[in-house]
Amino acid sequence: MGRTGLRVTPICLGTTTFGLPADERTSLAILDAADEAGINFIDTADTYPMGGMDVGATERLIGAWLQGKRDRFVVATKGAGPMGTGPNDRGSSRAHLMRAIDESLRRLQTDYIDLYYVHQWDMETPVEETLAALDEMRRAGKIRYAGVSNLSAWQLMKSLWTSDRRGYTRFDCVQARYNVLYRAFEAELVPAAVEYGVGLAVYNPLAGGLLTGRYQPGVEPDGSRFGARSPGVEVYRKRYYHEAALSLVAELTRELRARGKSITHVALRWVIEQPGVTTAIVGASRPEQLRDTVRAMDLELEEADRKACDDIWYKLPRRRPSEEDL
Repeated sequence: MGRTGLRVTPICLGTTTFGLPADERTSLAILDAADEAGINFIDTADTYPMGGMDVGATERLIGAWLQGKRDRFVVATKGAGPMGTGPNDRGSSRAHLMRAIDESLRRLQTDYIDLYYVHQWDMETPVEETLAALDEMRRAGKIRYAGVSNLSAWQLMKSLWTSDRRGYTRFDCVQARYNVLYRAFEAELVPAAVEYGVGLAVYNPLAGGLLTGRYQPGVEPDGSRFGARSPGVEVYRKRYYHEAALSLVAELTRELRARGKSITHVALRWVIEQPGVTTAIVGASRPEQLRDTVRAMDLELEEADRKACDDIWYKLPRRRPSEEDL
C-alpha cells in the first residue's frame, strides 16, 4: 500500500450491504466467501449500514466474525461520519475522532485498526487537529496506518505537507470513487498519490452494479440498488443511472459478450490494472455474487478490451462538477 510495507489483496471486501440489504446470515456467508477467495482486506465504516437506523451494526457483525482469525486480515474502518444528532457527533475534530475510534474498537472486538480513514474532508476543522488526533491514536497502538477518503488533490497535498512539517502520522491511503464511467480523479489525485507514495483504494469499481450489464436503457429498474427508493439509492441513481451511461454499458456488454467475456470481470480487471491503484473495493449482496466477481483476477485483458473500457469515459456527455465528484 503506497510506500508502506503493508500488503493487501487487489480486491478488498466492501461491507456497505451488511445489515442492509444483506441480513446477518448472508453477511457472514459473504465474509466466508471472501476468506475462501483469499481476500485479506476488509473495508467498513462506523456509519454502516448505509441508510440504516442501527449505525455501527456492520462493525459489530464483522467483529464477531473476526474472532479467532483477526491477525489474518487487514481491517479498515472510518470515522468522521454522523453517529448522532449532536454537534460533536460528526466531523474530524479531535473530540469526535477520539470517541469514534474507541467505539469502533469496541464494536469490532479488537485492540487495533490496521487502516483508519477519515471518512471525508472537514472544512470546519483544521487539518493539524485531525492529524494530531490520528498521530495520538497511532502512538497509543489503536491504529497502524491512517487514510482519508473523498478529498481532492490539493487537500491531500496540504495534509501530507502538514504531516511532514509537524512530524505527525500521514495519510498512507486515499479512498476514491473510480470506474470506467467515472475517472475524474485521474487528472490530479492519481499523480499526486503516486508521486508521494500514497496507496489508492478505489470504490464503486462496478458503478454500483451498473457495470454488470443487468440494466437496460429505457427500462426502469425493479428491486435493485437502482430500483429502490431511499436516500442512499438516490445517490447512486444520480451518479450513474442516466440514459447515456446505460446505452454505453449495453454496447460494451454486447461487445465483450461477443468475445466470450463478462462486463463485470472486464470492468473490474480494468480498474485494478490502472496506474497507482492498490486495491478495488467490491461489495456483494450474496456470497455467490462475490464468488463470481473475484473471477476477474483470473482474466487477462486484450488490447481490444482495454480500448473498449477506455473509450466509454470520452463518449459520456460532460456535466457540471459537484461535491460528489471528489
